[in-house]
Amino acid sequence: MFAVYADKPNPEDPLAGLVVGERPEPEVPAGWVAVNVKAASLNMHDLWTLRGVGIKAEQFPMVLGCDGAGTLADGSEVVIHGVINDEDWRGDETMDPKRTLLTEKLQGSFAETIVLPKRNVLAKPAGLSFTDAACLGTAWLTAYRMLFTKAAARPGQTILVQGASGGVATALVQLGKAAGLRVWATGRSADKRSLAERLGAHGVFEPGARLPGKVDAVFETVGEASWSHSMRALKPGGVIVCSGATTGGNPPAELQRLFFFQLHVVGSMMGTRDELADLVTFLDLTGLRPQVGLELPMEKAEEGFRAMLGGETAGKIVFTR
Repeated sequence: MFAVYADKPNPEDPLAGLVVGERPEPEVPAGWVAVNVKAASLNMHDLWTLRGVGIKAEQFPMVLGCDGAGTLADGSEVVIHGVINDEDWRGDETMDPKRTLLTEKLQGSFAETIVLPKRNVLAKPAGLSFTDAACLGTAWLTAYRMLFTKAAARPGQTILVQGASGGVATALVQLGKAAGLRVWATGRSADKRSLAERLGAHGVFEPGARLPGKVDAVFETVGEASWSHSMRALKPGGVIVCSGATTGGNPPAELQRLFFFQLHVVGSMMGTRDELADLVTFLDLTGLRPQVGLELPMEKAEEGFRAMLGGETAGKIVFTR
């Protein structure tokens, strides 16, 4: 079958191991289903896989792609949930010590067919396109959990989204605006700030800029470059929710500020099947749709990878078949 896969890890030049070609047809174990992939979106996790982070060398070649949407053998349209659990696990799937994400142990969604446990597919509403649905399982699910589960954000509160041009950050802006929050966002360029404004941000700022006031919550995917600004932006008792660190994972802790203002720092990773179901329903009811910055046929996947590697993102990058 056709697939976009990592042939080998390369920490210094991740795209050196990217192959657009053919892989064997997957077998379908009992209790699993085959999804005919119609669309799948690119995530930073795919670049980390190409670098060999979170995956053992012997697990290559690995078909990339952490999420997507497609059809089952009977024609049912589905959305993929990319958190794979031990079959005996009960409760929050992200807390399972044996949980894994697609492309860590199981082959991913950048292919004609992906095989998953039955519980890892959800019905796709007819009003949601395959392209839009393909954005939900990783970036949008991560944003939904950060905003509503981890920060417990309420309508009327003020939030700051750092680096608001990538998939998670643009989802945070859109979801926050739709939920009645005052949304402020930072962006490195005028184009990125303009995008955040078009998506609903009430105020946009250069990185590190002085804000009009303090915020209830900050949402972090940037890391070292923005961490100090995030800490200073919070009201006493406020929370930083972090789901990534693209500029580095070891900023100064600023412990004096942490304890003096009784701040909270919370980690967040992906989300549960129930959260994904709620997110899908939220979009279906409101008409809210993901910001897609680049849509390409899967055969041109390398263009999308180069755009993400170069920081040339304006929302989600989606590959279609």
